Amino acid sequence: MSQTILEIDSLSVNFGGLKALSNVSVNLREGEILGLIGPNGAGKTTLFNALSGFVPAATGSLKLFGSNHKWPRPDQLVHLGIARTLQGVGLFPELTVLENVMLGADSLAKTGLVRAAIGLTRRDEERLAQKAQTMLGRVYAGHLADRRADTLSYPDTKRVAIARALVSEPKILLLDEPAGGLGAQDIAWLNGLIRNLTSSCSIILVEHHMDVVMSVCNRIYVLNFGEVIANGTSEEVRNDDDVIAAYLGASAAHGGGK
Repeated sequence: MSQTILEIDSLSVNFGGLKALSNVSVNLREGEILGLIGPNGAGKTTLFNALSGFVPAATGSLKLFGSNHKWPRPDQLVHLGIARTLQGVGLFPELTVLENVMLGADSLAKTGLVRAAIGLTRRDEERLAQKAQTMLGRVYAGHLADRRADTLSYPDTKRVAIARALVSEPKILLLDEPAGGLGAQDIAWLNGLIRNLTSSCSIILVEHHMDVVMSVCNRIYVLNFGEVIANGTSEEVRNDDDVIAAYLGASAAHGGGK
C-alpha cells in the first residue's frame, strides 16, 4: 500500500455559531486521486480553505509526510509542497499567460511583477520562465504563453490555472472544481490530465461533475452538513444508502447523473 502523505484528524471549523466542519478526518496516499463530494454547503471548500490557511481550524490535527504540522498559512504552502487552484481561476488579466504561471512558483510570496517583484536575478527569471513554459506544455497550453490572460477562452484559463499550480512542483495538488463550466471535450481532456499528474503528485479533487469524480478518483469522501457520511471507492460510495439519500440520488447511483 502507498505511503500516507496527508492526515487530517478530527478537523472542526466554526464560523460564529455555525459549525462548517465537525470532526472531519481525511487521509491521502502517495500517487492517489482523492475526491471530495457533497451538496453545496457541505464543507468541501471549507476543508480546502483550512488546509490552505484561509480559515482558522478550531480543532483538529494535521500530519504532512509523516510529521505533525500546525495548520499552515497561505504563504507557507509552496514550502510545504502544497498547491491549489481556485474555483474562480484567479488569473491576473493584465499579465501574459507566462507571467501568470511564473507567479505561481512562490505563490506571490513577494509582491509585484515577476523579476522586479519576486526579487529574482535575471538568470533565475530565465530558469523560472523555462519551467513555466514546460508546465504550460504539460497542460497543452504552450502556444498561449505570450497571450494576455484576459484574451483567453474560459477552458484555456482553466489550463493556465493548473499550470500555475504545477510550477511550484507540489507533492499535493488541491483542485477546486476544475471541470466547472467546461464542455464534454474539455472534460475528457481534464480527466486524462488529472490521471497523468499522479506521476508527480497526489491530488485532492473537489468536483460537482460526478462523471469526473467517478472516473478518476481512487477513493472518495462524501460530506454532508460538515460531516463525513461515507468514504471508499467509487463503487462503494455510489451504492451507499446515506450517500444516495443525501446527494447522489437514484439516477447517479446507477451511473446516470452528474
